[in-house]
Amino acid sequence: MAGEIKDILPGDFASGHFIGRAQGPDGPCVIAIRGGRLFDLTQDVASISGAVARRIFTGGRDIGSVEDGLPDGWSLLSPVDLQCIKASGVTFALSAIERVIEERARGDAATAAKIRASLEEKVGAGIRSVVPGSHEAAELKAVLIAEGMWSQYLEVAIGPDAEIFSKSPVLSSVGHGALIGVRSDSSWNNPEPEVVLVCDAHGEVVGVTLGNDVNLRDFEGRSALLLSKAKDNTASCALGPFIRLFDDGFTMDDVRQANVDLLIEGPEGYRLEGTNVMAQISRDPLDLVSQAQSEHHYPDGFVLFCGTLFAPTQDRDQPGAGFTHKIGDIVTISSRRIGTLRNEVTTSRDAPAWTFGIAEFARNLAARGLIDRI
Repeated sequence: MAGEIKDILPGDFASGHFIGRAQGPDGPCVIAIRGGRLFDLTQDVASISGAVARRIFTGGRDIGSVEDGLPDGWSLLSPVDLQCIKASGVTFALSAIERVIEERARGDAATAAKIRASLEEKVGAGIRSVVPGSHEAAELKAVLIAEGMWSQYLEVAIGPDAEIFSKSPVLSSVGHGALIGVRSDSSWNNPEPEVVLVCDAHGEVVGVTLGNDVNLRDFEGRSALLLSKAKDNTASCALGPFIRLFDDGFTMDDVRQANVDLLIEGPEGYRLEGTNVMAQISRDPLDLVSQAQSEHHYPDGFVLFCGTLFAPTQDRDQPGAGFTHKIGDIVTISSRRIGTLRNEVTTSRDAPAWTFGIAEFARNLAARGLIDRI
């Protein structure tokens, strides 16, 4: 991982401000990047959630230049720790259509191909043209119900309430370079390249990172009540590489205009590319934050996946079968001003077990004399 840091940062990293986590010899460390150099902030603040809450992004021990990479023996971790990991779904018109397809195909990829064209023709134009929760959206809903075209996914696509769900437990996400997992009993699944907003306990967004909201289309397609099994599995939530903090040169408007590119490279030579265009999102990111916060309390803050435009339909093995992962796929998610997140696919069964939970994190910090700096 040393020497790779520069390659996964955006081109303008020297003028930006970043924060993240790395595994050091004694345990997880909070690191910052500014002015092209790496700093260890752990003696000042021992968690990312604490750094966000108290806005501790400066200071720290200089540990070298970005060009030289992390110190020997260090490796990147997911850039979040004690924050709740939330996600929003069906926030783009295309993803809404694909979820309806999954539902009607009952999670069968071959059947989905037969449904896709007619559904796009009948529903696509409508959901692209209305503002969710508006009077026009309500009128469209009435028409679709009358035509027998309504779906629970269209409800969250154009209705007043966004789909917000818990993606992954605290401390369970993996970072750049780690293995990502899909369930071994899934036959139709895909990555979801997304912008992830990083929020404090009050819902103020302090920056963004990239995420892979790994999804099992067959499970969720059989029943929306299987959402947790489709979304929350070992190594199924990747975040990184760093959190880019908002400043005068990088703001929420840059997020609203961001493109998130996806590249899948299969072990058999398969290649798939796609782009998540944030400008096409149906709900503004700050509206999603407001809906995620709602009447909840997140004392250690939260992060929020914004959803994706990308839903791969390109056939991989046989005509009409669509896309699904193979073990050994390399998934690269990148955005020009946020960075690059790259992971290799395995099964959740075979991925490294998640053992470093909240209790172990607290014990580690206590042994290092850092528990009061969390």
